[in-house]
Amino acid sequence: MALRPARTIRNRAYKQAWTRWSRKNMSKSYVKALPHMDLRQIMNGTGKPEDYSVEYALIAQETFLHRDNAIEAARQSIVKYLEPKIPGKFLLLVRKYPHVVIRENRMLAGAGADRIQKGMRRSFGKPVDRGATVKRNEPIFSLYLASDDPKMAHEALRKAARKLSGSWKVVRIK
Repeated sequence: MALRPARTIRNRAYKQAWTRWSRKNMSKSYVKALPHMDLRQIMNGTGKPEDYSVEYALIAQETFLHRDNAIEAARQSIVKYLEPKIPGKFLLLVRKYPHVVIRENRMLAGAGADRIQKGMRRSFGKPVDRGATVKRNEPIFSLYLASDDPKMAHEALRKAARKLSGSWKVVRIK
């Protein structure tokens, strides 16, 4: 089954997230099994944030729920752009962790599917993916550079913004 478009879930950021998952007491969990995580790394580059003199951030201008595979694609685009140009002289942090469990009420399609379906009865859905809620004026990525190169930072974060829903702005923090 193919991945559903992001427009089907991105506006759920305003709703309550039913994501309770307990490793110790599974009877208290709303979700019995979590979907696998597509976001591979939270931190790329070398060093610590204190080692760098310049920080740029990708700030959301709208509130959206972003899938973990979209965040991973944006992270990879930043790393692919910066690694050949300044290897080992940057640090990238993903600021939002995808903890929201995205549920889907799967429906059959095709001939005879109308006799099998139950429609919207008990349509809470099964967990299919994870997402991160990024609210307005919150950063999703922080990029630390050893030397100030605004063109390179803006281009790297602009490429990442193309992989995510909504509108974004690149801001220099320090």
